[in-house]
Amino acid sequence: MTADLHLDPVVVEHHRTPLGIGERRPRLSWAARTATPGWHQSGYELEVTDPDGTVAAVRTGHVTSDEQVLVAWPAAPLGPCERRAVRVRVWGPGDDAPSAWSEPTVLETGLLEPAGWQAVMVGPRLPATGAEGEPAALLRGAAHVPGDVVRARLRVTAHGVVTVHLNGQVVGQDVLTPGWTTYEHRLRYATHDVTDLLREGSNVLGAHLADGWYRGFLGFAGMRDVYGDRTGVLLQLEVDHADGTRTVLGTDSSWRWTLGPVTRADLYLGETHDTRRELPGWDEPGFDDTGWQAADVLPCDLSRLVEPTGPGVRRTQVVAPVEILTTPAGATVVDLGQNLVGRMRLHLPDAPAGTVVRLRHAEVLEHGELGTRPLRAARQTDEIVLDGRGPRTWEPSFTTHGFRYVEVTGWPGALSTADLEAVVLHTDLRRTGTFACSDPLLDRLHENVVWGMRGNFLDVPTDCPQRDERLGWTGDLQVFAPTAAFLFDTTGMLTGWLADLAADQHADGVVPPYVPMAAMDPHMPPLGAEAGWGDAATLVPWTLYERTGDAGVLRTQWSSMVAWVDAFAARAGDDLDFSSGGFSFGDWLDASAPDDQPWKARVPWQLVATAYLARSARVLSQAAEVVGESDAAVRYGALADSAAARFRAEYLTPSGRAAYPAQTAYALAVAFDLLLPEQRAHAGQLLAEQVAADEFRIGTGFLGTPLVCDALADTGHGATAWQLLLQRECPSWLYAVTMGATTVWERWNSMLPDGSINPGGMTSFNHYAFGAVADFLHRRVAGLAPAAPGYRRLRIAPLPTRSLDWAAATHETPYGTAAVRWERTGDDVVLTVLVPPSTTAQVVLPDGSEPVELAPGEHLLAFTLPPERAAERAAEFSAG
Repeated sequence: MTADLHLDPVVVEHHRTPLGIGERRPRLSWAARTATPGWHQSGYELEVTDPDGTVAAVRTGHVTSDEQVLVAWPAAPLGPCERRAVRVRVWGPGDDAPSAWSEPTVLETGLLEPAGWQAVMVGPRLPATGAEGEPAALLRGAAHVPGDVVRARLRVTAHGVVTVHLNGQVVGQDVLTPGWTTYEHRLRYATHDVTDLLREGSNVLGAHLADGWYRGFLGFAGMRDVYGDRTGVLLQLEVDHADGTRTVLGTDSSWRWTLGPVTRADLYLGETHDTRRELPGWDEPGFDDTGWQAADVLPCDLSRLVEPTGPGVRRTQVVAPVEILTTPAGATVVDLGQNLVGRMRLHLPDAPAGTVVRLRHAEVLEHGELGTRPLRAARQTDEIVLDGRGPRTWEPSFTTHGFRYVEVTGWPGALSTADLEAVVLHTDLRRTGTFACSDPLLDRLHENVVWGMRGNFLDVPTDCPQRDERLGWTGDLQVFAPTAAFLFDTTGMLTGWLADLAADQHADGVVPPYVPMAAMDPHMPPLGAEAGWGDAATLVPWTLYERTGDAGVLRTQWSSMVAWVDAFAARAGDDLDFSSGGFSFGDWLDASAPDDQPWKARVPWQLVATAYLARSARVLSQAAEVVGESDAAVRYGALADSAAARFRAEYLTPSGRAAYPAQTAYALAVAFDLLLPEQRAHAGQLLAEQVAADEFRIGTGFLGTPLVCDALADTGHGATAWQLLLQRECPSWLYAVTMGATTVWERWNSMLPDGSINPGGMTSFNHYAFGAVADFLHRRVAGLAPAAPGYRRLRIAPLPTRSLDWAAATHETPYGTAAVRWERTGDDVVLTVLVPPSTTAQVVLPDGSEPVELAPGEHLLAFTLPPERAAERAAEFSAG
């Protein structure tokens, strides 16, 4: 046995906490930690036991295998509410004895079947929805629990968003439960361990229920009641006793409700809390609720209820203010120093009853005043009305805002930075990737990408977190998925989102432009199979497979992937000739597009669509080989070839010159491998010349931007890629950084150089789409990329520059930590590589030397930067 070998606890599927999971045969993964060079797993043994001792243990015995990621469940399928403990031990190369056992991981299934639900959904009778945001309701019910409690589980879901209470305590750490799914098809529920909160005898369950996504404002154009006009909550308490019996209680016709202190609760508009209306003890036994009304039993299709695949939304950080400003107009504004998503927590002094403290949130200041115009109808305004009963701390419960600046009015006395703080909210994803470098602006750009992702991965991967939109736009995620999968463990969350995508997919295979699908903006033109947006159906599952090795994602999404490509090909027609006219997003927000016409890119949408059809068909062909669909692999491979040929015939000359000279045209052609071998070098040279002609500034939109630097680097024009990447003039990635941005902007010029907000009606200062360039920072600047699914094999191919002294990246792969760092002294570069156990790496150096194969362990390599290519210098000279 290797002396320093340590095993992480077994990971169950992609769950951070495997409580209430939905898999009957969950797959298991583990990682080994050792500094022993060359170590790889040669065998393993899994043990599955019942912590309650009612089911016999299962051991696989010694299995000769190097598999350790998503290994098949070795025991009998699990039934509802079953618990198991899992641990593993492994053998290394030549080991006669196994390692020590890993610490056990306890997993527990959820109800799994509709028959497991005995409680019913209940709800209040609220007034019809209006324009100001509706009140939140308090609901309560008694729960008599016999003694000798061994274990207690509380299942929670709602039409709306709910905070659950038990005997005066808030249950769990999640907020905005149960999140946002495509409610007509899938309603997620959460499971909480409440054993320690129960008392023998009398208990009270309480629910604080608000509109949330279900009934509140949603999307644009003032949409309300998108999914229904009645909020409701479904709670089920299951108590196991020492004698083997089970008590099941929950929401039923005995529950009662009233209006409480939250008189206005809306995700977009904000929240008002009147402390004079608080009802102390409402969620505890002994409270007199005779004045409350009987709750209505509401219909709820239990077949829609699903267990979560990813973590919930939680408070992940607290950010203190950096400054309190007085604006030119005399307003008091708090600067948090960071654009973020969440809400404020106030530490309020004593003040007379009726005192109103109001908070208005915005992302930027415009000429010193709060810049609220980009919010459109999302007022992002919170209020608390004080009761005159002493100091208190308050944080809203049912809203979330995108903001850096907060205007405060009505504060009793002098406001100091110690009086308030921001609470950051997002889906509680595990961080897996890092990047850093010697250029502070590039470093800040990457940090902006991370903050933008955190803010927009709030239960649904949204486009923006602040204005009256906040939708799960498919195109935005499609381009950003590789970056997201590097930075955080997104597989569980995105697996659920892809299930929503498949559920919302139209009968003809067309994918909605955003998921979950809400009502469309009536002012939007008719949409069909949208290139780059609908391709999320194929490219997001493929990205997850590449980054995690999870072929199960492809199997689960297979029908959706096929339906999309068939629908996309149908729009192209028999000749794969997308008809002229009509509308499509195309290369949305091209740098040259007018402020009020973001679809007006330098290339026609048909060019983009033809390229994306070839890309999605190729990915579908490759996925078919993975899942064993050999006929489909041939069929869609042929479609990919035909679409690529159509692209070349319609949009390129025989030499590889684009009919529409634009960065996007060449980037798509190179990155999607649409060119003939004899065209590739010339197209790369023409792309470099085009970038130079554009004065080394961005000339692309959402779909072209993630591809340009790769297309340059892959055709031998790395120096041009670096000039583009390090450009500071608008449009460029670093322009926003020089303007003080702390997240990635929606537009290249969301703020103009004079400090004015872009005059267009659609401007956000927190969009992750253009932040997709971070994938290039990870894979090429630092040089850390997967060469096989799940990083079983790494590709280390850094692209150093004389403009940087060093760059580094780490990624927590399924096999352990991979790391790359290069440091430059003059033209001499030292490269340090950490290869995780049970993997290998291929190192491709920029000096043209033969690739180097590396075994697990830490390695040191040295090389000399090659001289700048004459062609690069000529391109730069021509631009000047």
